[in-house]
Amino acid sequence: MSPLSDQISQLRTFFMNELRSTSSSKELEDLKVKYLGRKGLIQSLMVELKNAPVDQRPHLGKLINDLKEELISHWDHTLLRLKEEETLNAFAKERIDATLPGRRPFLGRSHPLAQMLEKIVDILIGMGFSVQLGPDVDSDYYNFEGLNFAPDHPARDMQDTFYLGGDLLLRTHTSNVQVHAMENFEPPLRIVAPGRAFRNEDISSRSHVFFHQIEGFYIDKDVSFADLFATMDEFLSKLLGEKVQTRFRPSYFPFVEPGVEVDVRCTACKGEGCRICKRTGWLEVLGAGMIHPKVLQKGKIDPEVYSGYAWGMGIERLAMLQMGVSDIRSFTQNDLRFLSQFP
Repeated sequence: MSPLSDQISQLRTFFMNELRSTSSSKELEDLKVKYLGRKGLIQSLMVELKNAPVDQRPHLGKLINDLKEELISHWDHTLLRLKEEETLNAFAKERIDATLPGRRPFLGRSHPLAQMLEKIVDILIGMGFSVQLGPDVDSDYYNFEGLNFAPDHPARDMQDTFYLGGDLLLRTHTSNVQVHAMENFEPPLRIVAPGRAFRNEDISSRSHVFFHQIEGFYIDKDVSFADLFATMDEFLSKLLGEKVQTRFRPSYFPFVEPGVEVDVRCTACKGEGCRICKRTGWLEVLGAGMIHPKVLQKGKIDPEVYSGYAWGMGIERLAMLQMGVSDIRSFTQNDLRFLSQFP
């Protein structure tokens, strides 16, 4: 037997003796460096191999490689055993008081916008409205043309609307439900349409590329502005939890004639003027008006027989006012620290 063969045998014995005496993963790592590292004892045997007789080198080289694989296998098994022992020891050191009450799991809750939308829908259902949903992706006809938007209206420009190709786009308001509903149902119609809307705008603390709206409309014989005023007064009083003073200002929307902006007396300062109402004492909450005769015609309803009113409001704006939120982006960032404030 050659001297190198004796060294291989002795190295195996030394390694196994030291391996049996290791008691931690740190000691085991040091052992790996000593025997299997780049400058370890196995590598020194490979250096000695070039001094062995030429005819013995293949055999001795195989012995060294076999030894290396054997030591790695023993080392891996020992590492697994030591880690299991260390984990068990760590658990054993924990002091558990079985008399302590268990930790209550975190319970999910509705998103604050979903809470606000549900509250609004419940009020309107109680006032006799039914709920209809419309598609997020719709045609130009239902989003614009059927609602009396002129071909050159600014809202049709690419700067405001996400066009998907052909005649399709992401709806810019939930008003697209109006023509769908008029085509599918006979008057009288008393409908609310909640949902998402999309506009190609710069994202800031007060605007976003997608948001939530709720559209309401009522079509029947002899519907008048007085019906709209009475509905808005009752709805806003129920929504805000108190009898509120409303104000109607003339405004323009292509699908109503005449159109109005609806304000309420600021609920925070009671009309005295504050930061929330920009010192005016009033808060703008929705747009409304009498449905334009051309929109009724698009929906195959005779404007000589029927009339109606429509109104729409943004959910985010109302939620920001009622919940004291200053940045609309907070609703979409999924930060549990923010969301958990609204049980």
